[in-house]
Amino acid sequence: MSLLHLRTFVEVHRCRSISEAARALSLTQPAVSQHIASLEAQLGRALFVRHTRGVRPTAAADDLAMTIGDSLDRAETALAAAKARSADLTGTLHLAAPAEYLGEYVAPRLAPLIEAGLDLRLHIGGRDALYDWLLSDTVDLGLTASLPEDPRLSWAQLGIETLQAVAIPDIADRIHHLGLKDGLRVVPHIAYDLERPLLRTWLSANGLAVDRPPAATAPDMRVLRTMLMAGIGWSVLPDYLTREQRQAGTLREIAAPKAVPRNAFHLVWARTALRHPRVAFAREALLEALSE
Repeated sequence: MSLLHLRTFVEVHRCRSISEAARALSLTQPAVSQHIASLEAQLGRALFVRHTRGVRPTAAADDLAMTIGDSLDRAETALAAAKARSADLTGTLHLAAPAEYLGEYVAPRLAPLIEAGLDLRLHIGGRDALYDWLLSDTVDLGLTASLPEDPRLSWAQLGIETLQAVAIPDIADRIHHLGLKDGLRVVPHIAYDLERPLLRTWLSANGLAVDRPPAATAPDMRVLRTMLMAGIGWSVLPDYLTREQRQAGTLREIAAPKAVPRNAFHLVWARTALRHPRVAFAREALLEALSE
């Protein structure tokens, strides 16, 4: 039973598509179909049922994929890592992340990749764009606070960010004097967008509510930080964005009465990408550089 045929099978199972698997494996569609047909002949049972939108795995296919999928991934990753250690690395690595995390936390820690001989191309994008880029081979690795659900993607946790309500000392004192519940409603707040994801998470964790819309929005939390430092309201930001300002006393944390929410950040990649030594090396280097 050919390892190539098994790899083809796993990719078809994850993609639910002959054409998508062919693209991911750099094979022709007839070659992928032949690999599946050969494997089915050896097993004596059908693995996929074709339909208008791709293929649907049979129960036998699900059992086989569960048995061998992760093992094949680990073997290919180990081989690529060994190649990376035994050869000079060259080529370009594409890395994507949210603008704030990339600029504030990731960018200062990228020297090991440059020193290893890789050229870097950095991309800014949120969750949906990042996953699309990974699956289309537009980028090699991505950083996100979300967890992928697509079986073609894998991930490893990097570190934890805490969400803190912050303001300049004068505004934090005003909120305190008004009482937290009233102060947060009376003093204007600013947010990433009208959905206020971070702010809602912090309020919910502490049994609080602010019904009024944000006084200002900006799709870059570094802009929000600058506005806060200019005395424009209060907001909820990740701790890594305000660490220096809090240490200097120019921003102050508004104490959470119940809980400070935490989000995990993850390094995400397409499983097929780790066959490339440069990507396998970069994954290990980033896990070491960015993990807390």
